[in-house]
Amino acid sequence: MGTRPRVVLGVGGGIAAYKACEVLRGLTETGHDVRVVPTASALNFVGAATFEALSGHPVNTGVFTQVPEVQHVRVGQEADLVLVVPATADLLARAAHGLADDLLTNTLLTARCPVAFFPAMHTEMWEHPATQANVALLRSRGAVVTEPDSGRLTGKDTGKGRLAHPQEIVDLARLLLARPDALRRDLEGLRVVVSAGGTREPLDPVRFLGNRSSGKQGYALARVAAQRGAEVTLVAAHTAALPDPAGVHLERVSTAAELEGAVNAAAAKADVVVMAAAVADFRPTERAEHKIKKKDDGSAPTVTLARNPDVLAGLVERRRPGQLLVGFAAETGDEHGSVLDHAHKKLKRKGVDLLVVNAVGEGRAFEVDENTGWLLSADGAERRIPMGAKSELATTVWDAVSELLRDGERRQ
Repeated sequence: MGTRPRVVLGVGGGIAAYKACEVLRGLTETGHDVRVVPTASALNFVGAATFEALSGHPVNTGVFTQVPEVQHVRVGQEADLVLVVPATADLLARAAHGLADDLLTNTLLTARCPVAFFPAMHTEMWEHPATQANVALLRSRGAVVTEPDSGRLTGKDTGKGRLAHPQEIVDLARLLLARPDALRRDLEGLRVVVSAGGTREPLDPVRFLGNRSSGKQGYALARVAAQRGAEVTLVAAHTAALPDPAGVHLERVSTAAELEGAVNAAAAKADVVVMAAAVADFRPTERAEHKIKKKDDGSAPTVTLARNPDVLAGLVERRRPGQLLVGFAAETGDEHGSVLDHAHKKLKRKGVDLLVVNAVGEGRAFEVDENTGWLLSADGAERRIPMGAKSELATTVWDAVSELLRDGERRQ
């Protein structure tokens, strides 16, 4: 886009309204022009001055301010994206039934851009048939209603209904601006396993063999799949710095052996398995019980390595009928061939349905927010993935998975 993307940030009247400030900050700092439209009750939690200071725009709640500008129509018409953070049960109900008694609900009716609701409420309210019917109605009209997170709610309560992490909301907002159809609900009913992060093989109590994987790509894959309706299990190795994706069952592991066990257990009932984790190829044959000390003679210890199991190869051997397997390959070119040469050989050797190929190196693929590469299919198709946010690459992968599943249904 040549101009700054225009985002309307609607804020509902719930305790999670304070987190909308973090979403606002995250969007403005990444170059978005954000206008905040709160409900009157939202201002009981966060004052208008806070939203105005962070956005640089005046804040109004009613339709009888700035009447000559016809703002109850203009705000929605001029938006590239509308977010509602938090979306309370009351606000979801009013939006589903087309009520227009304040500026925000008027904006929702006039917007012709993507509209995304990020719910936050107590578990009983989220699970109530009325709320679920309103969510289904909004989704049937093309709105995005995301799955809330699980965790600590107001007071001592814990359960599903917690607002997604602000950084996740920012990431999904940027994804919707780039790909308005990215969060369509085409993975409903699917059981998905995603691995993420980098395994570590201990040398002694303080040292390990590891790699530079941050887990960001695997988390993006899990996040997008969950919001497209899948039941997602995320097996994560050393990703504590990342916020947990909303609507995802998370299992933490450390070593390659632990990851293999968790992935195999989850894959036994999965429809799709995506191996995005960077699994260590080798491990020390022995782990020292105490910290290895430097020797006075200046010599270095000898470390003997053993091969770790090939987790992806094991999944291929044990795959269920109709199960789709997606692998990741971090490659560098050498005297024996290019990145793609090595990738095509790996695709054939591994026997997966799809292989995502990343050219790795300093500042590429690992520990960064953007990614690029190729998507190779078992039928020989090759698709270039342009540089973009890791959530965009995740969307490309799930689009391909969805297409393969549809083709499989047509052949049956």
